[in-house]
Amino acid sequence: QAQPVESGGGSVQAGGSLTLSCRVSGLRYTTNCIGWFRQGPEKEREGVAVLYTGGGRLYYHDSVKGRFTISHDKSEGTVNLQMTNLTSEDTAVYYCAANDGGCGWNPLSPQYNYWGQGTQVTVSS
Repeated sequence: QAQPVESGGGSVQAGGSLTLSCRVSGLRYTTNCIGWFRQGPEKEREGVAVLYTGGGRLYYHDSVKGRFTISHDKSEGTVNLQMTNLTSEDTAVYYCAANDGGCGWNPLSPQYNYWGQGTQVTVSS
């Protein structure tokens, strides 16, 4: 059973930056689909950014394009989410999720088999 583990959440003022990191153990293949999702207060879980560790297109929610960057650090074995110019709308619990193999036809849909425990990101205005 694969297990994503997140780190790097915290509190920041509006306009600030944070970087989240995810390490996933136990996936069946050497290249897989890994992404970041979030769930704000009284909101549904939504896809933020997703990548395929074998390379190719990156997927972003419209609200974070130009502010968030997802990347795969092969040497560290992590998938990182660099978040800049944060606003109060970004306040949420952020989850790392993973699937064995490819990302499917809708990578930002929260239909993933493996989920981390989540890390809180709080942006104060």
